[in-house]
Amino acid sequence: MSEVIVAAGAGFCPGVRTATDRLAHRMREAAPGERLYTLGHLIHNEDYNRDLEAAGVCAVGAEELPAIAAATDAHRPATVFIRAHGIPKETGETLERLRAAYPYFFFEDCTCPFVAKLHRIAAEHSAREGRARYIFLCIGSEHHPEVEGFMSCFEGEKYVFPDAAALEEGLKGLNLSKKVPVMVAQTTQKLTEWKKCQKVLKKLCTNAFIFDTICNVTDLRQTEAAKLARECDGMIVIGGKESSNTAKLYEICRSLCPDTLRVTGRAELPLVKPFALTHRKVGLTAGASTPSDIIEEVHKTMSETENFAELLDSTPIKTLNTGEIVSGTVMHVTDTELQLDLGAGVTGYIKAERVTDDPSVKLTEAYKVGDVVEAKVIRVSDVDGVAELDKRRVDSGKNWAKIVAAKEEGTVLEAPVADVVKGGLTVFVFGNRVFIPASQSGVPKDGDLAPLKGTTVKFKIIETKEPGNKAIGSIRAVLREERRAKEEEFWASIEEGKTYTGAVKSMTSYGAFIDLGGVDGMVHTSELSWKRIKSPADVLSIGDTVTVFVKSFDKEKKRISLGYKTEESNPWFIFTNNYQVGDVVPVKIVSMMPFGAFAEIIDGVDGLIHISQIAMTRIGKPADVLEIGQNVDAKIIEIDNDKQKVSLSIRALLEEVAAAEAAMPEDMVADEQTAE
Repeated sequence: MSEVIVAAGAGFCPGVRTATDRLAHRMREAAPGERLYTLGHLIHNEDYNRDLEAAGVCAVGAEELPAIAAATDAHRPATVFIRAHGIPKETGETLERLRAAYPYFFFEDCTCPFVAKLHRIAAEHSAREGRARYIFLCIGSEHHPEVEGFMSCFEGEKYVFPDAAALEEGLKGLNLSKKVPVMVAQTTQKLTEWKKCQKVLKKLCTNAFIFDTICNVTDLRQTEAAKLARECDGMIVIGGKESSNTAKLYEICRSLCPDTLRVTGRAELPLVKPFALTHRKVGLTAGASTPSDIIEEVHKTMSETENFAELLDSTPIKTLNTGEIVSGTVMHVTDTELQLDLGAGVTGYIKAERVTDDPSVKLTEAYKVGDVVEAKVIRVSDVDGVAELDKRRVDSGKNWAKIVAAKEEGTVLEAPVADVVKGGLTVFVFGNRVFIPASQSGVPKDGDLAPLKGTTVKFKIIETKEPGNKAIGSIRAVLREERRAKEEEFWASIEEGKTYTGAVKSMTSYGAFIDLGGVDGMVHTSELSWKRIKSPADVLSIGDTVTVFVKSFDKEKKRISLGYKTEESNPWFIFTNNYQVGDVVPVKIVSMMPFGAFAEIIDGVDGLIHISQIAMTRIGKPADVLEIGQNVDAKIIEIDNDKQKVSLSIRALLEEVAAAEAAMPEDMVADEQTAE
């Protein structure tokens, strides 16, 4: 049987214990009808949170708080418990506002004291008047609830860096000559990494404020775990999937003891017994959010392992040999490994990194109990009763042949971008890693490749290298082929008069270039407007969507002349279709000459009011009667379609009025004059 050593500091830290104790007390003492909630998960432990939910304590988001508060009354009070990781400043303000507005709405702040200290540091150095000189730096996980909470308390320039390398790179782009850095660490940060970060900052800045905010319990726990990992040939780390401090413990233990197993909770207890059977001395530690009963269950499971030699004596043994290819049935799946029934006296294990090279593959999604897996034996321990297997070695030969065939046949492949690395991108296809250089990514030179991560791209294999099974791909090759196909389709269907909708791509002094869908055409300045314009910018802007038609094209020279203005939009066409000689129209005086005044009838069409047609009596010049900008009524007396000229008359209207008055009986004229 394995020797099991449990770390003295495993399990709840004081901050987490205080939070869980306060909630447990309130659950026992809750008033009749009182509803209890946690703002987010109180701690990062799946089993604990499931137990709370079963007991009727719901985890809610900040957006649900107003509705919860509004539903309270004397018979249905509500209490919200703030998680140990703390909350953003805005959420705290919302809670205070709701407590003031609703007398039966309460909340209890269970923020860990170490986290609360970070909130105070951030608030005290926030960019208020006279203090805008600070830059706030955090070493931690940007999207962790703890970090999001205290970072919200600082209102100035602020940054979160995961490690010393990122900090050093980030500081290069900051102007530290006029601002003073204030640096803190997430409470669960690795102490070794934090010390590296301090050296980086001190090297670049002599006036920085550095606050040691790593929880001392975290520090002691990490030191203890490291010591235990050095002494044992196997380590088990227990903690929730979202637990940052558990992740750090796992990293530390695995760096010192490669055979380290991470167990998230009760669901993975079946992994513990086989793991214990394969090691003589096993260390057991747990994250700060791990309840003691889960630690006890893991310990008990390990302690109950039977003597494997007795099992071997009673089981028919099928001999396995290193290098042999075997088939096994999946008995258990986690995100870290597959457990196989090989039909022999040993159990087969395939670690995640030996199942596939693709880091985006989750074993729990790709495999299920009962699946048959073929793998190569890389190590057999008849004493321990286990066989380590490697599925990649079986797949690699088959899958590499597919890669080579794809290159030879020019096949277009599709895969999500797994990562952005130095010099390009990586994707995984047929279980093989394919490198796509930046020059083949389709992104302009020195462009940002980061937005491509996680997106599905089309590419071709353009080079393969053996031995080593290295493949190089090209997105640009596919884009180039797609562009050529579109161009060929376009030129095959183009004809004079055909209408297209496109975007204005660029402009010059003589015209605008329109993107017709991978092919550009040009609209000459003279074709943009019926009025005289100085440049295309008088009519269009870059990015405008316009409808154009083909005037002419040259397939060999790949040139297209486009038209934009149409006869229907010709001001003279509009005028002649709506007006005729004899119509009285409202006009605006736009200019005057010695021989008459020009008046705008519609936009783009002016008419001349000759000096003789302005008044009933002789005048010296148009300005004696009219003013620029004046609106008057005039009669159309002539339309010259050939020269596109219009003659107007104010005098004709005045004469008509005078003639009408002359035709009236004298008594009616007198009555009108009296009325006036």
